[in-house]
Amino acid sequence: MDKTLQYYQQQAAQLDFETRALIGGRFVNAVSAEEFDSINPANGRRLAGIARCGAVEVDDAVSAARQAFERGHWSGASPKHRKKVLLRLADLVEANLETLAIMESLDSGKPIRDALAADLPDMIESLRWHAEAADKLYDQMAPTAPDVVAMIVREPIGVVGAVLPWNFPLYLAGWKIGPALASGNSMVIKPAEQTSLTALMLGRLALEAGVPEGVLNIVPGYGETVGQAMGRHRDIDCISFTGSGEVGRLFLKYSAESNLKRVVLECGGKSPALVLADAADLPRVAQQVATGALFCQGENCSAGSRLIVHRSRKDELLELVKGAFDEWRVGDPLDPATRVGALIEPGHMQRVLAYIDGGKAQGAALVHGGAQVRRDSGGSFVEPTIFDHVQPSMNIAREEIFGPVLSVLGFDTLAEGVAMANDTNYGLASSVYTSNLDAAHGVARAIRAGTVSVNCFSEGDTGVPFGGYKESGFGGREKSLMAHDQYTETKTIWMQLGAAGGTGTGTT
Repeated sequence: MDKTLQYYQQQAAQLDFETRALIGGRFVNAVSAEEFDSINPANGRRLAGIARCGAVEVDDAVSAARQAFERGHWSGASPKHRKKVLLRLADLVEANLETLAIMESLDSGKPIRDALAADLPDMIESLRWHAEAADKLYDQMAPTAPDVVAMIVREPIGVVGAVLPWNFPLYLAGWKIGPALASGNSMVIKPAEQTSLTALMLGRLALEAGVPEGVLNIVPGYGETVGQAMGRHRDIDCISFTGSGEVGRLFLKYSAESNLKRVVLECGGKSPALVLADAADLPRVAQQVATGALFCQGENCSAGSRLIVHRSRKDELLELVKGAFDEWRVGDPLDPATRVGALIEPGHMQRVLAYIDGGKAQGAALVHGGAQVRRDSGGSFVEPTIFDHVQPSMNIAREEIFGPVLSVLGFDTLAEGVAMANDTNYGLASSVYTSNLDAAHGVARAIRAGTVSVNCFSEGDTGVPFGGYKESGFGGREKSLMAHDQYTETKTIWMQLGAAGGTGTGTT
């Protein structure tokens, strides 16, 4: 029998939240004993009080991570051993999948159906994929003279700081933990202050799986304290951040002002869905466009928030997209029938509503939705929204709204459509819809984005890299074997044979 809203509410009422920081293998309160509230976005009620950490706790966590790294129980372990531990962690996450999914839904406002079907399975897959890669990444030998051995070896970078977003707390944790730990690093993780609960439970599971004490540390707190302290810390070797461009720039500044630590950024997008005149099966296109715009309430860095469609097909497709939007029910995130949950917090909801008001003020035509809904719930809900007659210069066409809002623009020539798709400071993802193979290849090459999906909305699976062009990305790629590059150093070892008593020169 399918599980119901009542079932998930009953399970939610029985949850035991971990609210303390994980430092050096121990769960501890903040030195100040201060807490901050974790709020359920669906009803505005307090879920728990989380340890409000600061620079002191960051120092302790980094020290624990550095000591663990230097001890070598993890960094010096065989790749095969690290693989086994990470696979055990993935198994434990899977064994607790429903509990973590409920917790994720409560904390972030996302529909339970998404947490169960997408976030948790993808996070588990990421852990397993990178675990399996641990003993399959080979070092290299360079071609040299006979009396020289030149090795190119990959080594862990050291202490990795990971700063997580609130829209995919566990999923993105898997993207970063998988390759960083598989490569032998120690980590300090800062979950978003809005969504700390699942990261802290993950810390419990990591210890149970056998991750050595100090290798994985989790420090909850605010960006201006914990985040800044991590960014400026001289004993963190790499920061991996997913979030806004504004904060991403701060991490680059912190790096420049401290130890020039490596910085890897994924900073959002304004992704186009480009529909050519020859696109086939418009009902399916409409479904894909709706998914791209509304998945995770539109709080998705790669959301297809701009529909750029040939004018000869625009009116027909727009009607189909409206119908597809109607299928995305707004409701209680714990209801399995809900497809659009709550926005993360009231301030963010007001930001989205301000963009909607701004779109109308700038002359765009509001043709679907556009209002706050479920006011009596106490939660932050906005209905799926569509603007037509949008001009490329309008704010709703240029700025990342991070909500369930789609802007529709028309074009007449292919060159004009591609130019519109590229007319953005971002370049994270995009979609192209066409029945012409030549056009698919040509447009995919012409679009300036890290991912171009053809005739679908997709970021690909764990085996393909994810990251952006322009202001969407900096310093590396998530997923795939490329993710290991950002958490490792490449070392050349040049060995002169016979040097102790010979006369070899190493020359040709």
